[in-house]
Amino acid sequence: MVLMQLLWTVAICLAVTVAVPTQEKRVHHHSDLSDHVHDDTHGYQYDHEAFLGKEEAKTFDQLTTEESKERLGKIVDRIDTNGDGYISHGELHLWIKHRQRRYIEENVNKHWNEYDLNKDGLVSWEEYKNTTYGYYLDEEFDDVEDKASYKAMLVRDERRFKGADGNGDGIATKEEFTAFLHPEEYDHMKKIVVAETIEDIDKNGDGLINLEEYIGDMFNPENEESEPDWVQTEKKHFEEFRDVNKDGSLDAAEVTQWILPGEIDHADNEAKHLIHETDTDQDERLTKKEVLGNWNMFVGSQATNYGEDLTKRHDEL
Repeated sequence: MVLMQLLWTVAICLAVTVAVPTQEKRVHHHSDLSDHVHDDTHGYQYDHEAFLGKEEAKTFDQLTTEESKERLGKIVDRIDTNGDGYISHGELHLWIKHRQRRYIEENVNKHWNEYDLNKDGLVSWEEYKNTTYGYYLDEEFDDVEDKASYKAMLVRDERRFKGADGNGDGIATKEEFTAFLHPEEYDHMKKIVVAETIEDIDKNGDGLINLEEYIGDMFNPENEESEPDWVQTEKKHFEEFRDVNKDGSLDAAEVTQWILPGEIDHADNEAKHLIHETDTDQDERLTKKEVLGNWNMFVGSQATNYGEDLTKRHDEL
């Protein structure tokens, strides 16, 4: 049942996004921390969403100054993981990354109970395999139309599970299971993401992606359909940028550069920004006093952040 739901969801997504080149969906971009412009002269909404996460920032918008400060003080204690009374750049960076991954954690939590069959707070490979493929395993895929595809999915899932299972005990903690479901978010899983991408596109089985396979992954004309202009653009991208060594094919290193491009670490930059703006004694770390002294940059609500702006809004009301 779980497997059929998964396949149906994938089918719907592909149908809805058919007009978008598959190549665009292959690339794993790191989204920015906020949809707001990062310009402190016009307010701190970017910083709020970066520090709290978009949904949590909305709840702080409804709080009084006193309530915001009280909750911020508790957050500072959580960020200070070594309990030394200071927030280092590393601790703040980790906190911001954690807040930005909330949507992933919520997705994992949503499905966790489906897989943790014995309710021990862990998910074993056997639990995942039985939940996802159980019926088909019993029947040895005999009544499945495309048996080879299902078997390939099982092999791929097992390889990915083993990659995420840090100690190799066949049992995943929630963090390991998150790496299994969202491998693009973990450095140690990126080789698996690359391997899966090559397997998806490589039709002749040589472990490489040639130009025909690259374009075929995005565009397969039907009924003498004319070729869109963007196909020619993608051919040029392949030849001029993707195929770095100009041998006519993409190897694992080139595929890595394509689908996992090196990007700006927005969380790292935001951590540096917050410390730079609030570190009054210039020791490159923050105390609770320094954070609370600049509470409006971290968590202040839009209604109370900006001094004169508050009076203007009351006048308008």
